[in-house]
Amino acid sequence: MTILELREKRNTAWNAAKAFLDSHRTDKGTLNAEDDATYSKMEQEINDLGKEISRLERQEQMEAELSKPINKPLTSKPGMGKEPEEKTGRASNAYKTAMLDAFRSNFKRVSNVLQEGVDADGGYLVPEEYDHRLIDILTEENIMRNLATKITTSGEHKINIAATKPAASWIEEGGALSWGDATFDQILLDAHKLHVAIKVTEELLYDNAFGLENYIITQFGKALANAEEDAFLNGDGTGKPLGLFAATGGGHIANTLTAAIKSDDMLDLVYALKRPYRKDASFILNDQTLSVLRKLKDNNGAYIWQPSYQAGEPDKILGYSVHTSAYAPTDAIAFGDYKYYNIGDRGSRSFSELRELFAGNGMIGYVAKERVDGKLILPEAVQILKLKSE
Repeated sequence: MTILELREKRNTAWNAAKAFLDSHRTDKGTLNAEDDATYSKMEQEINDLGKEISRLERQEQMEAELSKPINKPLTSKPGMGKEPEEKTGRASNAYKTAMLDAFRSNFKRVSNVLQEGVDADGGYLVPEEYDHRLIDILTEENIMRNLATKITTSGEHKINIAATKPAASWIEEGGALSWGDATFDQILLDAHKLHVAIKVTEELLYDNAFGLENYIITQFGKALANAEEDAFLNGDGTGKPLGLFAATGGGHIANTLTAAIKSDDMLDLVYALKRPYRKDASFILNDQTLSVLRKLKDNNGAYIWQPSYQAGEPDKILGYSVHTSAYAPTDAIAFGDYKYYNIGDRGSRSFSELRELFAGNGMIGYVAKERVDGKLILPEAVQILKLKSE
């Protein structure tokens, strides 16, 4: 089944679910237990179709990437034209080959070329091609790396913020000038260490048929991405980044509900955000919260959630894009422009090998590590709606 067919099927299922809701609500505006169970099944079908659509979109992107020609055809006579620039250091093929050979030999065959990329904390820096692929995995698995501003730092990074701005005032002709004080703050992006460790059997190391390189990159990338996203959303800033939903240093609390959420509460959240930020704003919420919002209507009787009809386009609430995360809290919704969340990557990621720790089990340990920080530099750019606790 094609992506277009799946989208049409999901939209048909959504229209059926809406019609079911409208025709089965009781006088109190709720569903009885049997109808609620039926609607939950319909909603689960919509969720499953959405996940399958996303899966096929990623598959299409991967196939398009893999189908690109490896070798470009000759368009001129041999010997003519500029020779391709030879890559050096961690970007070279020699470094990449030496790193893979070191993996497969349990780091018994360590080429001198790897000395160009020795990490200060021990281990070896990831070849540049691997590092880019890790970034690709982190971006795909981590919604915040798509939405935030990413900065590569070599040390503590200072961000200057205009805390107060001068205001204009009217004066009489020849009157005395009034002076306002513009003040400035600084936000520091430091570097918190994040690592992931896996064990690989010696048999796999020596089995050339097994895609060791892709396996390690994929597993490391996913693990780092999950830990990052959790911290970028919920981190308290102690030994980890400061998250969007943090009580101190996170987004501005627009409202705290004492009753079940209504469509008007979502409208209030949208307009709690200042107009300049609304241009590129979107929602971040948990899937459980989204299932509640799907049942809400605006004052015109239209559902505030609109499924996407276009490939690559996210679903929308009140016309704004929706991003869901398993790590977003179930008792809060964020709405804002997340470019004002800054992610600071300190240097490159690195691999190290634990040779003795699992030797008795016939396994080898590998560790990938990175240093990263994240902070919301303008809290007013993200508004948080706190939901009633169940």
